[in-house]
Amino acid sequence: MRIRDELGELFSDAEFAQAFGVRGRRGWSPGLLALVTVLQFAENLTDRAAAHRVRFGMDVKYALGMELDDPGFDASVLSEFRARLVEHGLEERALDLLLTTLKDKGLVKAGGQQRTDSTRVLAAVRDLNRLELAGETLRAALESLACAAPDWLAEAVPIRQWTERYGPRIDSWQLPSSQAQRTELALAYGRDGFALLEAAHAADALVWLRELPAVQVLRAVWLQNYTRTVSETGREVKRREREDLPPSRLRLTSPYDLDARYGLKQGSWWTGYKVHISETCDPEEEKENIPADGGTAPGSGSDAAGPLRIITNIATTDATVTDAEMTEPVHHMLAARDLLPAEHYLDSGYPSAELIVGMKQSFGVTLVTPVLLDSSPQARSGAGFSRTAFTIDWDNRQATCPRGHTSTWWSPAVQRGTKAIVVKFDKETCHPCPVRDKCTRARSGGRTLSLRSRDQQQVLDEARTQQTSQEWRAKYATRAGVEGTIHQAVAVTGMRRARYRGLQKTHLEHAYSAVALNLIRLDAWWNGHPLDRTRSSHLARLDLSLSA
Repeated sequence: MRIRDELGELFSDAEFAQAFGVRGRRGWSPGLLALVTVLQFAENLTDRAAAHRVRFGMDVKYALGMELDDPGFDASVLSEFRARLVEHGLEERALDLLLTTLKDKGLVKAGGQQRTDSTRVLAAVRDLNRLELAGETLRAALESLACAAPDWLAEAVPIRQWTERYGPRIDSWQLPSSQAQRTELALAYGRDGFALLEAAHAADALVWLRELPAVQVLRAVWLQNYTRTVSETGREVKRREREDLPPSRLRLTSPYDLDARYGLKQGSWWTGYKVHISETCDPEEEKENIPADGGTAPGSGSDAAGPLRIITNIATTDATVTDAEMTEPVHHMLAARDLLPAEHYLDSGYPSAELIVGMKQSFGVTLVTPVLLDSSPQARSGAGFSRTAFTIDWDNRQATCPRGHTSTWWSPAVQRGTKAIVVKFDKETCHPCPVRDKCTRARSGGRTLSLRSRDQQQVLDEARTQQTSQEWRAKYATRAGVEGTIHQAVAVTGMRRARYRGLQKTHLEHAYSAVALNLIRLDAWWNGHPLDRTRSSHLARLDLSLSA
């Protein structure tokens, strides 16, 4: 109710017009459905529960501008609305509209400070191992064919025999315990799957059978997990060894969600996606100049509730995409909304020397982030001459060692896919050097240095020097607050587990979750409610009360 009083109508029907036709039966207002979807995520409701709240909740009716006797709508309308948004690429429209309104009121702007972090998202499907994936994929294809072409399927496969094996879902019975039995079952799945694919692709089979999504998924899974060879005794089916499997980015993990992938982070595996959340994190004193039309009354708002944190961007990827791969795309998204920060706080998974330089040159954004330290043996031991002990003359393409000797080799190279410069010192110079043991471990050659380009190396050296100071560490502590935002997203909207299947629908869920969190924060800020703090024990609270 406070949001409606302060911001008025957030989502007009015209903003969603392209997803709806002008002919046909009369439908519900897409602007109202967008707001209902936001309120649904704010309370973590199912479609049925959200429709019930619209029908009987007076506060929701007020927020939607509905009459008290309005009967609402059926829960299926929300599913149809989301499908239309995804079909027309409007997943982020609600977030864009809210941020535009907040920019007009001076509550969020470009420049300042922002922070970004990612977290895992579990797909709305069951985790399957390779054996379960094969069995369930074949079962799903048979179910689809039994519905679409029952007569053809009855002639193509032995129905009675296959019903015993593929009738129940794969998670409704226990798999064999011995490895030999599991291997035999996997090969049986493989032979049956190839037999079904051969029948669907036969010359006399209906063409549209092979175009069914479930049959195409079956073909993809079999190509990824099985091979078939021709021997003297006939065709022989084999399972691919683990080293022969395609990379996780390409490998299907479920027949029901083709975008979900296996992810690995900090030694933990999951099936699904990753979401990257960006929010403002300006110091509290910089919020004092917010204009009066920003919606705060004198004596309330930020003074009581602390600084306002607004989520400015949501990016959803499959689980295999690394944080570093999203550093540049996130800045492109922020630039499209005219919300690029001056300083962007990130953890060590996002940056590289190339990205630090590139984001500064392309977007004018300074990345405040720890970089990997020098990994040379001398730097790790702290007892020898690390790279910083050498003077680099970039103009003359030469390096000078602590003893005053100059390098004899300067050559561009590619190391682990990254452009580098290899600098070498002559072995005749290094061998008789009295401090050789502190400089190199090479038995025959001289000292070798690996450098980045001039701009990148200078930025890298400066960042490594700065991040060891207490001042930089105190400044970087600002980034830690984004962990609280992730916790709020998980606890309030249930972002840890995807509600829907597919990358686009999962991203729509995340975008509307971001809108819901922003409205919750605005409401708390306008009403002077302080941000939640880390929970404290009963004993700690007793100690505080006694101290007071």
